[in-house]
Amino acid sequence: MRSLKVSDVMWNHIEPVRCGTQLTKVVKTLLHNHVTGLPVVDDQRHVIGFISEQDCIHALLVSGYHREGDPLVDDAMFRKPVTISAEMSVVDLAQNLGAGKPKVYPVVDHGKLIGIVTRTAILAELARTGFGLEPPKHASAEY
Repeated sequence: MRSLKVSDVMWNHIEPVRCGTQLTKVVKTLLHNHVTGLPVVDDQRHVIGFISEQDCIHALLVSGYHREGDPLVDDAMFRKPVTISAEMSVVDLAQNLGAGKPKVYPVVDHGKLIGIVTRTAILAELARTGFGLEPPKHASAEY
């Protein structure tokens, strides 16, 4: 299990969020893909931020109250996201997970986004490899 790498469990099929995207579009993407957050990238796929469900809830409440219209991801994103390498051990990442830590990690190679890894994917893989459990399809690392 120690040799299992982030690249083995990451998702690379979800399109990242680009600057200038309306927040309602981001919310649709989060809900459609069943993820709690997504990286925000520039035109070269460098990770410049992260937008979470919590960020969206707060921004939509504020803009709705003040009737400001649909906010942009730029106004709500966290600008110093934690990124990880595709070569990182899943066990090492799992040991670093804890309260207050991200639930979704952008995976980068040479500074560019190549995928994301979720706590759910890590849990599913640890359960499968460590205990032979077959996780539900929606919790699968190949989602």
